[in-house]
Amino acid sequence: QVQVVESGGGLVQAGGSLRLSCAASGKIFSFNSLDWYRQAPGKQRELAATITSDGTTTYAHSVKGRFTISRDNAENTVYLQMNSLKPEDTGFYHCNVEVRIDPETTWNGWGQGTQVTVSS
Repeated sequence: QVQVVESGGGLVQAGGSLRLSCAASGKIFSFNSLDWYRQAPGKQRELAATITSDGTTTYAHSVKGRFTISRDNAENTVYLQMNSLKPEDTGFYHCNVEVRIDPETTWNGWGQGTQVTVSS
C-alpha cells in the first residue's frame, strides 16, 4: 500500500512564502508523476503544478514565475515552493501521485491535503 502525505501549509501574509511537501511511501518501484491541485471554496479545482519522472515541470499561468515544483528522488518527496504569495492563492492544496509499484503495475492516489491561507 502506498501512502501519500502532504505538509507545509499554513497562514502567511501576502508576499510571503511557503513550501509544501508531498511524500509518498510504501511499495514504490518508480516515480511517474505528481500533480499539485488547489481549490478555494466555491471555486473550480485548479491544477497548479506538475512534475514528471524526467523532470519536466508544468505550471498554471496563475502561479508561473512564483511557484517552483521539484523532486527529491531519494526520498520520493515532491516540494512546491510558493513565493510572492497572493490572497488568491488561498485554498486547499492536495497532491495526486502516480507511481509504479512494480514494473508492470501503475498506482495513482491522493494525499489528505493541506490548507494554505494568504492574508491581506
